Amino acid sequence: MPEKFYLTTAITYASKKPHVGNVYEFVLSDAIVRFKRMQGFDVFFLTGTDEHGQKIEDVARENGRTPKEHADIITQGIKDTQALINISYNKFIRTTDDYHEKAVQRIFRKLYDQGDIYKGEYKGLYCVACESFYTESQLIDGRCPDCGREVKPAREEAYFFKMSKYQDRLMKYIEENPDFIRPESRKREMINNFLKPGLQDLCVSRSSFKWGIPVDFDPGHVVYVWVDALSNYITALGYSPETPDAELYKKYWPADVHVIGKDILRFHTIYWPIILMALGEPLPKSVFGHPWMLMGADKMSKSTGNVLYTDDLVKIFGTDAIRWYMLSAMPYAQDGSITIDDVVSLYNSDLANNLGNLVNRTVSMQNQYFGGAVQAPSGEETPEDKDLRETAKAAVGNFAACLNDYHTADAIREIVALARRCNKYIDETMPWVLAKNEAGKTRLGAVLYNLLENIRKLAIMLSPLIPETAAKIFEQIGAGGDIQTWASAALEDGIKPGGKVGAAAPLFSRLKEKETHEAFQALTDKAEAPALAAKAAKAELVDISDFAKLSLVCAEIKTCEPVPKSDKLYKLRLDDGQGGRQLVSGIAKWYTPEDLIGRKIILIANLKPAKLRGVVSEGMLLAADAGDAASVVFLDESVPVGAKIR
Repeated sequence: MPEKFYLTTAITYASKKPHVGNVYEFVLSDAIVRFKRMQGFDVFFLTGTDEHGQKIEDVARENGRTPKEHADIITQGIKDTQALINISYNKFIRTTDDYHEKAVQRIFRKLYDQGDIYKGEYKGLYCVACESFYTESQLIDGRCPDCGREVKPAREEAYFFKMSKYQDRLMKYIEENPDFIRPESRKREMINNFLKPGLQDLCVSRSSFKWGIPVDFDPGHVVYVWVDALSNYITALGYSPETPDAELYKKYWPADVHVIGKDILRFHTIYWPIILMALGEPLPKSVFGHPWMLMGADKMSKSTGNVLYTDDLVKIFGTDAIRWYMLSAMPYAQDGSITIDDVVSLYNSDLANNLGNLVNRTVSMQNQYFGGAVQAPSGEETPEDKDLRETAKAAVGNFAACLNDYHTADAIREIVALARRCNKYIDETMPWVLAKNEAGKTRLGAVLYNLLENIRKLAIMLSPLIPETAAKIFEQIGAGGDIQTWASAALEDGIKPGGKVGAAAPLFSRLKEKETHEAFQALTDKAEAPALAAKAAKAELVDISDFAKLSLVCAEIKTCEPVPKSDKLYKLRLDDGQGGRQLVSGIAKWYTPEDLIGRKIILIANLKPAKLRGVVSEGMLLAADAGDAASVVFLDESVPVGAKIR
């Protein structure tokens, strides 16, 4: 019976579309489980969405939806993104799934009945974004220590979990299981910052909002995220206190690794293990807190507008190129970063120039010199042959060790190094010279065989990382399924003479930086430009109080200039009668600066500021949707600046 391997991602919060930094976790996890499957493990890969809580309730209300309707939309978008980026999960759990909700209620009741949960009152400072309470001393500059957002005083009746009861037991477990928290730096952080100072009892229910799993014996409360969301890792396998012997649960639990972002490590290495201890269940073998993918030098944040989205990147670079970048640009323990320039650079150097060029040259020469027929390797092994063979053997071994230890960037370095060695081997052996006379044909056949065989090993290593590209390589070199396996990577002669290679086709064409920037700019401009007019199948009726919430004023455009690297956005400086403000508007396609300067417009003055292409916009102008154009609503020159529009 094959050894099992159970991996989970953190379940994604279903409030907004995930950016590329969120998606990195899926790709990292997918690479790990694909490799485990190649190694013969019985893999179960779980991902999903966390769909309860005040933030989703608030966002849904703002968008005129029920919380479930909003969660349905966001969850489908997350599934679409995972499909786009080739995530091969076995199960996708939603915390709104009926079986999960029932199991969570039973878990909560069990913990209450055995005295681990008690009823009390919470008074503190609450961050809606993080769904967490904090004391004054925990704040940083008066704001949430995790996300930096504003916190508000909150007081409500709640149930609490007795965390301190299990503190010593958890400390002992961490000491006896050195791989439980990874990397090592994260383990020290959890011990020194949270466990050693002492644990406070944890709020595990809420009574100030309704969107959650009801506490079945106290309907005024909903189960809070720590018991709800964290329990997904076992409820997805069929666990409930009434069914502790569920088939999948018995087979796969404990998890071999929870793959999570470093910012939620505390919840998964302190709260979750203590809940499991209280339930009498085994703890996961390991929790890997991966670093963040930054946008340049800054943390990605939807609120600040410095985010990239996976679907935009895939449209420009392709799925495998984005997977490759994520896996190679992220260190094991330190934060990585992404910029369009960096993606282009790595794409050209690793994928187009190194790997793609190697495969294309080799397959083209095999077709040119031997009609595609693979020749038998013969003759004495030269120093170049030996060095290539030994380099490949070491690369395969090192790759496995790195990927098994979740060092994906180091694993990729082994691939890149072997591809470079193969390209060097071409320069050393000069097949084009050997092909000039009949005496060199035998050696030429051996050289090309060595190249094909090592390209096969490269494709095997590429399979868990960029599977679409690996499949194309196997097809081009004529490698069947029996020599695509991980076990076959150790073979010296996997490709059999007499077979034929396929047609040579470029895997990755070099990108031009300017053209790539322009193409990406067109996508992001379209996404970021403010809506000039909204079309709806049926407009929702509002009353006068809704309209009164808008502050509409007359403003005069004083200056107008294009936003850098955008052909659709203008940066406008306005006189609004209140000291002036800056506006960004997507009307450059239809107006010149001369058309706008000195004109008076209707300004929505109380719109929340937003960033478009990195430029702050403090409002929105009104325009009509004229089909293929936008028509700005201009006011008569006699209307004074600052006049209210009613």
